[in-house]
Amino acid sequence: MVKAAQEMKPEAITERRRGWFLNIYTKLAIAYLFAPVIFMIVFGFNDPQGRFNLSWQGFTLKYYSPSRLFEFEELNQAITHSLTIAFLTALLATILGTLIALALTRFTFKGRSALNLLLFVPMASPEVVLGAALLSLFVTLNFARGFTTVLIAHIMFSISYVVVTVKARTAGFDQNLEDAAGDLGASPWVAFWTVTFPLIWPGIMAAALLAFVLSLDDYVITLFNNGGYITLPLWIAGASRLGVPVQVNVLGTLIFMIGAVYAIVSIIRTRGERVSSIH
Repeated sequence: MVKAAQEMKPEAITERRRGWFLNIYTKLAIAYLFAPVIFMIVFGFNDPQGRFNLSWQGFTLKYYSPSRLFEFEELNQAITHSLTIAFLTALLATILGTLIALALTRFTFKGRSALNLLLFVPMASPEVVLGAALLSLFVTLNFARGFTTVLIAHIMFSISYVVVTVKARTAGFDQNLEDAAGDLGASPWVAFWTVTFPLIWPGIMAAALLAFVLSLDDYVITLFNNGGYITLPLWIAGASRLGVPVQVNVLGTLIFMIGAVYAIVSIIRTRGERVSSIH
Protein backbone atom coordinates (compact mmCIF):
# COMPACT_ATOMS: atom_id res chain seq x y z
CA MET A 1 0.00 0.00 0.00
CA VAL A 2 2.94 2.32 0.71
CA LYS A 3 4.25 1.66 -2.81
CA ALA A 4 0.85 2.43 -4.32
CA ALA A 5 0.68 5.68 -2.38
CA GLN A 6 4.13 6.66 -3.61
CA GLU A 7 3.10 5.94 -7.22
CA MET A 8 -0.02 8.14 -6.86
CA LYS A 9 1.86 11.03 -5.35
CA PRO A 10 3.18 12.54 -8.63
CA GLU A 11 -0.32 12.41 -10.12
CA ALA A 12 -1.73 14.15 -7.07
CA ILE A 13 0.95 16.83 -7.32
CA THR A 14 0.17 17.34 -11.02
CA GLU A 15 -3.54 17.60 -10.29
CA ARG A 16 -2.86 20.13 -7.53
CA ARG A 17 -0.66 22.23 -9.81
CA ARG A 18 -3.32 22.10 -12.53
CA GLY A 19 -5.99 23.26 -10.08
CA TRP A 20 -3.72 26.07 -8.85
CA PHE A 21 -3.03 27.21 -12.42
CA LEU A 22 -6.71 27.17 -13.39
CA ASN A 23 -7.60 29.11 -10.24
CA ILE A 24 -5.05 31.85 -10.97
CA TYR A 25 -5.96 31.92 -14.67
CA THR A 26 -9.67 32.30 -13.90
CA LYS A 27 -9.05 35.18 -11.51
CA LEU A 28 -6.82 36.99 -14.01
CA ALA A 29 -9.38 36.50 -16.80
CA ILE A 30 -12.19 37.91 -14.63
CA ALA A 31 -10.01 40.85 -13.58
CA TYR A 32 -9.19 41.53 -17.24
CA LEU A 33 -12.87 41.50 -18.21
CA PHE A 34 -14.06 43.70 -15.34
CA ALA A 35 -11.18 46.21 -15.27
CA PRO A 36 -12.84 48.56 -17.83
CA VAL A 37 -16.16 48.28 -15.99
CA ILE A 38 -14.55 49.15 -12.66
CA PHE A 39 -12.72 52.07 -14.30
CA MET A 40 -16.04 53.31 -15.74
CA ILE A 41 -17.83 53.06 -12.38
CA VAL A 42 -15.05 54.78 -10.43
CA PHE A 43 -14.73 57.70 -12.85
CA GLY A 44 -18.48 58.21 -12.69
CA PHE A 45 -17.78 59.70 -9.27
CA ASN A 46 -14.92 61.88 -10.52
CA ASP A 47 -15.07 65.69 -10.46
CA PRO A 48 -12.87 66.83 -13.36
CA GLN A 49 -12.16 70.51 -13.77
CA GLY A 50 -11.83 70.36 -17.55
CA ARG A 51 -13.46 68.43 -20.38
CA PHE A 52 -11.29 65.32 -20.02
CA ASN A 53 -12.33 62.71 -17.49
CA LEU A 54 -9.05 60.79 -17.53
CA SER A 55 -7.38 61.61 -14.20
CA TRP A 56 -8.84 61.46 -10.69
CA GLN A 57 -9.50 64.96 -9.36
CA GLY A 58 -11.97 64.41 -6.52
CA PHE A 59 -15.03 62.51 -5.40
CA THR A 60 -18.53 63.80 -6.12
CA LEU A 61 -22.10 62.56 -6.48
CA LYS A 62 -23.41 65.58 -8.36
CA TYR A 63 -23.44 63.83 -11.75
CA TYR A 64 -25.95 61.31 -10.44
CA SER A 65 -28.53 64.03 -9.94
CA PRO A 66 -31.07 64.29 -12.80
CA SER A 67 -30.24 67.96 -13.38
CA ARG A 68 -26.56 67.20 -14.10
CA LEU A 69 -27.02 63.77 -15.65
CA PHE A 70 -29.32 65.10 -18.37
CA GLU A 71 -27.82 68.57 -18.83
CA PHE A 72 -26.64 67.89 -22.42
CA GLU A 73 -29.55 68.13 -24.84
CA GLU A 74 -27.71 66.24 -27.59
CA LEU A 75 -26.92 63.40 -25.18
CA ASN A 76 -30.56 63.23 -24.07
CA GLN A 77 -31.66 63.04 -27.70
CA ALA A 78 -29.14 60.30 -28.44
CA ILE A 79 -30.39 58.29 -25.44
CA THR A 80 -33.98 58.68 -26.62
CA HIS A 81 -33.02 57.56 -30.13
CA SER A 82 -31.13 54.51 -28.85
CA LEU A 83 -33.89 53.41 -26.48
CA THR A 84 -36.55 53.87 -29.18
CA ILE A 85 -34.58 51.85 -31.74
CA ALA A 86 -33.67 49.18 -29.17
CA PHE A 87 -37.26 48.77 -27.97
CA LEU A 88 -38.71 48.51 -31.49
CA THR A 89 -35.91 46.19 -32.57
CA ALA A 90 -36.49 43.89 -29.59
CA LEU A 91 -40.24 43.86 -30.23
CA LEU A 92 -40.20 43.26 -33.99
CA ALA A 93 -37.15 40.99 -34.11
CA THR A 94 -38.56 38.85 -31.29
CA ILE A 95 -41.91 38.44 -33.03
CA LEU A 96 -40.37 37.57 -36.39
CA GLY A 97 -37.59 35.43 -34.91
CA THR A 98 -39.97 33.48 -32.68
CA LEU A 99 -42.21 32.65 -35.63
CA ILE A 100 -39.20 31.52 -37.66
CA ALA A 101 -37.94 29.38 -34.76
CA LEU A 102 -41.34 27.73 -34.39
CA ALA A 103 -41.49 27.04 -38.12
CA LEU A 104 -38.02 25.48 -38.15
CA THR A 105 -38.64 23.22 -35.16
CA ARG A 106 -42.25 22.20 -35.81
CA PHE A 107 -42.54 21.87 -39.59
CA THR A 108 -40.63 20.32 -42.48
CA PHE A 109 -40.60 22.33 -45.70
CA LYS A 110 -38.46 22.87 -48.77
CA GLY A 111 -35.43 25.03 -48.09
CA ARG A 112 -35.48 24.41 -44.32
CA SER A 113 -31.83 23.34 -44.20
CA ALA A 114 -30.74 26.31 -46.31
CA LEU A 115 -32.65 28.68 -44.03
CA ASN A 116 -30.96 27.19 -40.99
CA LEU A 117 -27.60 27.85 -42.63
CA LEU A 118 -28.43 31.37 -43.81
CA LEU A 119 -29.53 32.41 -40.34
CA PHE A 120 -25.94 32.14 -39.16
CA VAL A 121 -24.61 34.45 -41.89
CA PRO A 122 -25.43 37.73 -40.06
CA MET A 123 -23.92 36.31 -36.87
CA ALA A 124 -20.72 35.18 -38.59
CA SER A 125 -20.23 38.19 -40.89
CA PRO A 126 -18.18 41.17 -39.69
CA GLU A 127 -20.27 44.21 -38.87
CA VAL A 128 -18.31 46.27 -41.39
CA VAL A 129 -19.46 43.94 -44.14
CA LEU A 130 -23.09 44.04 -43.01
CA GLY A 131 -23.04 47.81 -42.64
CA ALA A 132 -21.51 48.35 -46.07
CA ALA A 133 -23.91 45.87 -47.69
CA LEU A 134 -26.95 47.56 -46.17
CA LEU A 135 -25.63 50.96 -47.15
CA SER A 136 -25.23 49.80 -50.76
CA LEU A 137 -28.77 48.43 -50.70
CA PHE A 138 -30.29 51.66 -49.42
CA VAL A 139 -28.28 53.80 -51.82
CA THR A 140 -29.23 51.58 -54.77
CA LEU A 141 -32.91 51.83 -53.84
CA ASN A 142 -32.51 55.59 -53.29
CA PHE A 143 -33.88 55.10 -49.78
CA ALA A 144 -33.30 58.05 -47.45
CA ARG A 145 -31.16 57.06 -44.49
CA GLY A 146 -32.35 57.83 -40.99
CA PHE A 147 -34.59 56.29 -38.37
CA THR A 148 -36.13 53.72 -40.73
CA THR A 149 -32.84 52.46 -42.16
CA VAL A 150 -31.31 52.14 -38.69
CA LEU A 151 -34.34 50.18 -37.49
CA ILE A 152 -34.28 47.88 -40.52
CA ALA A 153 -30.56 47.25 -40.05
CA HIS A 154 -30.91 46.46 -36.34
CA ILE A 155 -33.84 44.11 -36.91
CA MET A 156 -31.89 42.36 -39.66
CA PHE A 157 -28.88 41.41 -37.53
CA SER A 158 -30.95 40.75 -34.39
CA ILE A 159 -33.33 38.19 -35.90
CA SER A 160 -30.61 35.53 -36.14
CA TYR A 161 -29.84 35.79 -32.42
CA VAL A 162 -33.53 35.61 -31.58
CA VAL A 163 -34.05 32.51 -33.74
CA VAL A 164 -31.09 30.69 -32.21
CA THR A 165 -32.17 31.57 -28.65
CA VAL A 166 -35.83 30.60 -29.10
CA LYS A 167 -34.90 27.42 -31.03
CA ALA A 168 -32.92 26.26 -28.02
CA ARG A 169 -36.16 26.42 -26.06
CA THR A 170 -38.52 24.99 -28.68
CA ALA A 171 -36.22 22.16 -29.80
CA GLY A 172 -36.84 20.20 -26.61
CA PHE A 173 -40.52 21.02 -26.40
CA ASP A 174 -42.78 18.00 -26.00
CA GLN A 175 -45.53 18.36 -28.61
CA ASN A 176 -47.53 15.66 -26.83
CA LEU A 177 -48.58 18.40 -24.43
CA GLU A 178 -50.33 20.21 -27.28
CA ASP A 179 -51.89 16.93 -28.44
CA ALA A 180 -53.20 16.37 -24.92
CA ALA A 181 -54.72 19.86 -24.92
CA GLY A 182 -56.34 19.08 -28.27
CA ASP A 183 -57.79 15.85 -26.88
CA LEU A 184 -59.34 17.90 -24.08
CA GLY A 185 -61.13 20.08 -26.61
CA ALA A 186 -58.70 23.00 -27.05
CA SER A 187 -58.31 24.49 -30.50
CA PRO A 188 -54.77 24.82 -31.94
CA TRP A 189 -54.80 28.54 -31.12
CA VAL A 190 -55.95 27.98 -27.52
CA ALA A 191 -53.45 25.14 -27.09
CA PHE A 192 -50.63 27.38 -28.25
CA TRP A 193 -51.43 30.25 -25.89
CA THR A 194 -52.23 28.09 -22.86
CA VAL A 195 -49.60 25.36 -23.26
CA THR A 196 -46.83 26.22 -25.73
CA PHE A 197 -46.39 29.93 -25.15
CA PRO A 198 -45.96 29.76 -21.34
CA LEU A 199 -43.34 27.03 -21.74
CA ILE A 200 -41.26 28.90 -24.33
CA TRP A 201 -41.77 32.31 -22.69
CA PRO A 202 -38.38 32.29 -20.86
CA GLY A 203 -36.62 31.73 -24.20
CA ILE A 204 -38.63 34.53 -25.82
CA MET A 205 -37.76 36.93 -23.00
CA ALA A 206 -34.08 36.02 -23.20
CA ALA A 207 -34.14 36.61 -26.97
CA ALA A 208 -35.89 39.96 -26.55
CA LEU A 209 -33.35 41.15 -23.97
CA LEU A 210 -30.49 40.00 -26.19
CA ALA A 211 -31.92 41.87 -29.18
CA PHE A 212 -32.44 44.98 -27.03
CA VAL A 213 -28.84 44.96 -25.77
CA LEU A 214 -27.37 44.27 -29.21
CA SER A 215 -29.32 47.18 -30.70
CA LEU A 216 -28.47 49.54 -27.84
CA ASP A 217 -24.78 48.70 -28.14
CA ASP A 218 -24.37 48.71 -31.93
CA TYR A 219 -22.01 51.26 -33.46
CA VAL A 220 -20.56 50.04 -36.77
CA ILE A 221 -23.75 49.12 -38.64
CA THR A 222 -25.49 52.22 -37.28
CA LEU A 223 -22.60 54.40 -38.45
CA PHE A 224 -23.07 53.21 -42.05
CA ASN A 225 -26.84 53.70 -42.12
CA ASN A 226 -27.74 56.45 -39.63
CA GLY A 227 -27.99 59.36 -42.08
CA GLY A 228 -27.77 61.89 -39.26
CA TYR A 229 -29.89 59.88 -36.80
CA ILE A 230 -27.52 59.92 -33.82
CA THR A 231 -27.70 57.11 -31.28
CA LEU A 232 -25.87 56.88 -27.95
CA PRO A 233 -22.80 54.95 -29.23
CA LEU A 234 -22.42 57.42 -32.12
CA TRP A 235 -22.68 60.39 -29.77
CA ILE A 236 -20.09 58.96 -27.37
CA ALA A 237 -17.70 58.23 -30.24
CA GLY A 238 -18.09 61.80 -31.50
CA ALA A 239 -17.73 63.30 -28.03
CA SER A 240 -14.53 61.32 -27.38
CA ARG A 241 -12.70 63.56 -29.84
CA LEU A 242 -13.27 66.55 -27.56
CA GLY A 243 -13.54 64.79 -24.20
CA VAL A 244 -16.09 62.34 -22.86
CA PRO A 245 -18.15 63.94 -20.05
CA VAL A 246 -18.68 62.23 -16.70
CA GLN A 247 -22.35 61.68 -17.62
CA VAL A 248 -21.29 58.94 -20.04
CA ASN A 249 -19.64 57.01 -17.20
CA VAL A 250 -22.73 57.48 -15.04
CA LEU A 251 -25.07 56.25 -17.78
CA GLY A 252 -22.82 53.26 -18.42
CA THR A 253 -22.79 52.47 -14.70
CA LEU A 254 -26.59 52.65 -14.47
CA ILE A 255 -27.04 50.40 -17.51
CA PHE A 256 -24.52 47.91 -16.12
CA MET A 257 -26.20 47.88 -12.71
CA ILE A 258 -29.62 47.26 -14.23
CA GLY A 259 -28.24 44.24 -16.11
CA ALA A 260 -26.37 42.99 -13.03
CA VAL A 261 -29.43 43.28 -10.78
CA TYR A 262 -31.58 41.47 -13.35
CA ALA A 263 -29.01 38.65 -13.60
CA ILE A 264 -28.80 38.29 -9.81
CA VAL A 265 -32.58 38.24 -9.43
CA SER A 266 -32.86 35.63 -12.19
CA ILE A 267 -30.24 33.41 -10.52
CA ILE A 268 -31.95 33.68 -7.13
CA ARG A 269 -35.36 32.93 -8.66
CA THR A 270 -33.99 29.93 -10.57
CA ARG A 271 -32.37 28.52 -7.44
CA GLY A 272 -35.61 29.05 -5.53
CA GLU A 273 -37.57 27.16 -8.17
CA ARG A 274 -35.09 24.28 -8.07
CA VAL A 275 -35.29 24.05 -4.28
CA SER A 276 -39.09 24.13 -4.44
CA SER A 277 -39.14 21.36 -7.06
CA ILE A 278 -36.85 19.20 -4.90
CA HIS A 279 -39.02 19.59 -1.85
